[in-house]
Amino acid sequence: MSRTFSYQQAFARNIGWVTQAEQSILQGKRIAIAGMGGVGGVHLLTLARLGVGTFHIADFDTFDIANFNRQVGATMSTLGQPKVEVLANMARDINPQLHITRFPGGVNDHNMAAFLEGVDLYVDGLDFFAFGARQATFAACARLRIPAVTAAPLGMGTAVLTFMPGKMTFEEYFGWGDLPDEEKALRFLIGLAPAGLHGGYLVDPSAINLKERRGPSTIMGCELCAGAAATEALKILLNRGPILAAPHGYHFDAYRNKLVRTWRPGGNRHPLQRLAMMLVKRRRRGEQS
Repeated sequence: MSRTFSYQQAFARNIGWVTQAEQSILQGKRIAIAGMGGVGGVHLLTLARLGVGTFHIADFDTFDIANFNRQVGATMSTLGQPKVEVLANMARDINPQLHITRFPGGVNDHNMAAFLEGVDLYVDGLDFFAFGARQATFAACARLRIPAVTAAPLGMGTAVLTFMPGKMTFEEYFGWGDLPDEEKALRFLIGLAPAGLHGGYLVDPSAINLKERRGPSTIMGCELCAGAAATEALKILLNRGPILAAPHGYHFDAYRNKLVRTWRPGGNRHPLQRLAMMLVKRRRRGEQS
């Protein structure tokens, strides 16, 4: 057994699903990931195992025991350590030849240009409630014509939206503007998953509180997100295969064994989306009265 790293040997089992030439293309690609928590950390490790050669990663947080149920970098030995450092080390343990630029302050207006410089693709790993950072990052991607993928862990499934240059933008789809955070949370949740496959098996609705910025999560959802996002990444980076760009999307739920393709022209302006938001607000008012 060889103890010397070889890129060709490490990723040889990818060949067949990609060609040798395509594997070399992936080695030369650069992906930015903001957030190294539940989905972001597993995005990085999945894409590193795909053989992508360069990453920009951003996160300001450290690991806490509350992260153990879903975050691949969260262990007893990493408690209190910066997520961006832990995940960078884990990725380099997979591929010592990786080029990783770390942004330990998270992604913000001051470092956005550097974070997205030379990037071929952005993969969203931000916390659900990171509205300002997410809005700014997707706006910058649209301006710089960088493809951007978001895969949301919902229950035991994933809802995927891909924003391609020249197509509908994140802002056009979700319609956040200058709305308050609670409204952005509702629009994000409804917009991500118009099919709502996850709602039927939520056994404790009180676990979701948009005002207090908390909600339940599973490792299954996070890992499904990473597989789906990495597949989108492969197709985009290799210019191969169909890409369902927003307002198209899809929602796969492993618990319900269902896959639904969604299409919402106008995004959250679509009548079905407006109806869904109205019903959620009405239900919440009933719960509060």
